[in-house]
Amino acid sequence: MACLSVEKATAYGTEIRVRGLVQGVGFRPTVSRLAKECGLVGDVLNDGAGVLIRVWGDALTLETFTHRLRSEAPPLSKIDSIEIQPLEDLAPNQDEFLIIKSVAGRVQTGVIADAATCHECLAEILDPENRRYRYPFTNCTHCGPRLSIIKAIPYDRAKTSMSPFKMCDQCQREYNEQQDRRYHAQPNACAQCGPRLSLVDKKQDRVELKDGQDALSHTARLIQAGKIVAIKGIGGFHLACDASNETAVAQLRQRKKRYKKPFALMAGDINQVGTYARVSDDEYALLNGRHAPIVILEKLKSGKSVAASIAPGQTSLGFMLPYTPLHHILMRELDGPIVLTSGNISDEPQVVGNREANQRLSDVADFWLMHDRDIVNRLDDSVVRVMAGRPRVLRRARGYTPESMALPKGFERAPNILAMGAELKSTFCLIKDGQAILSQHIGDLEEAATHHDYRNNISLYR
Repeated sequence: MACLSVEKATAYGTEIRVRGLVQGVGFRPTVSRLAKECGLVGDVLNDGAGVLIRVWGDALTLETFTHRLRSEAPPLSKIDSIEIQPLEDLAPNQDEFLIIKSVAGRVQTGVIADAATCHECLAEILDPENRRYRYPFTNCTHCGPRLSIIKAIPYDRAKTSMSPFKMCDQCQREYNEQQDRRYHAQPNACAQCGPRLSLVDKKQDRVELKDGQDALSHTARLIQAGKIVAIKGIGGFHLACDASNETAVAQLRQRKKRYKKPFALMAGDINQVGTYARVSDDEYALLNGRHAPIVILEKLKSGKSVAASIAPGQTSLGFMLPYTPLHHILMRELDGPIVLTSGNISDEPQVVGNREANQRLSDVADFWLMHDRDIVNRLDDSVVRVMAGRPRVLRRARGYTPESMALPKGFERAPNILAMGAELKSTFCLIKDGQAILSQHIGDLEEAATHHDYRNNISLYR
C-alpha cells in the first residue's frame, strides 16, 4: 500500500502535488468536482510529475478537500503521495475552479494500465437504444486502453493513437461536460467518429456482409464453422477458433507451430467458466476485476470438456473473460468458449500491425478481424494462478503493467537502476524514486524480433 505524506493545510492559498498513477483515470475531473462541492476556487493540471492543484479557501475546508482526494479518488488511480505547501499568492486570480491545459516537463509520473470494460460502458453497448450500441471501442475514464495507445506523457489525446480520430459534436460535449464520466476521457469515441472494424479474407478482400450482419456477428459465424480468425485486440492480435472443435484446435497448433503448450480460453461469462472448471472466490474476483487476466483453474472432473488439444496432459485450464467491448459483443454471439491465443508464430513477438498481421499470419489465419486504431505498445495477456490462498502473477502484462510497486522504506534513496532478466520469458525492471516499475512480458530473446522489441521497450520505459 502506498504511503501518503499529507500535511495539514494552514494557508488560504495551497499548492497540492499528487503523485502516482493519476493521469488518464479521470483524476482532474474528480478534483474539479470535489473543489466545487467544497466551495473552493483554483485550478488543476497534468504535468510530467503527476497532477498539480492550486486551490484557495479556509484551512478547515482545504483539509476536508485533501482528505476527500484520497477517499474519493477515481477507481483506476493509485496515489503514491500528496504533498502540500502554501502559495505565496494569498488571493486567487479567478472566482471559479478550472481544469487548465497540461504542461510538459521532466517525467516523474506513471502511466495507467489498460483496464477491462466497466459496468457502465458494458450496459451502453448492450442497450439497443444507446448510441454506442454494439460499438466495439466504447470506453470512459474508468476503463479502456491506456498503455497500449500512449506515446508520451502528459497523457493527452494528441499523444495517443486516438489523435487521428476527431471527436464528433456529441463526443466532444461529453468530453467537455464536467458531470459526465467521459469528461476529459482521452480515447473517447463513438461509431460516428472513432475507430472502425473491417473483416478480410486470405486475399485481403473485405468480406461481404449480409443484411443484418456486422463484422463481429459474421466473425462469430466463421468461428462456429471451424475457421481460424486473427482478431486485433487492445494490445495485439489473437488467433481464435471454436474451443470445442478438435479439428480447428489441432489445425491451429500445426499452423502456429505450438505443439504442446496449453492454449488460453475466453468464455462469455463466469457461469460458462464454471461448467468447465472450479472457480473459488479469489479466482472469481480475478476474472471479473479490472486487470482481467488469464486465470489458471482446475478442471471439473464431471464438467463439460473442451477439445483435447487445448491443454494436452493438463489437469487445469487457462480462462479469461471478455475485457473489451469487442470481446463482449463477440462472445454474446457464441454458445461456448473460444481459444484466444497470441497472434504469432511460436517464439515470435505478438503481431500488432494490420499489414504485419496479413503477412506474418498468412499461413495461420483464414480471416482477419482488424481495426484502424494503432497499437503503440504491444501487450500480451497476463496470467495469474491462486496458490496457497494468494494470487501469483505468472506473466505480468496487459492490465498490470506499467503500474509500479512500492519498495520498502529506504529505497527512495537508491540510485536509478535498470535490471534486466533472463534470456527466456524476459522482462526488465526500473528502480526509481522508491518504486519498482516492471515491464510487460516480452518473450524469449533468442528470437531477433523479440530482442528488438525488448530494446524498444527499454527506451520507452526510460
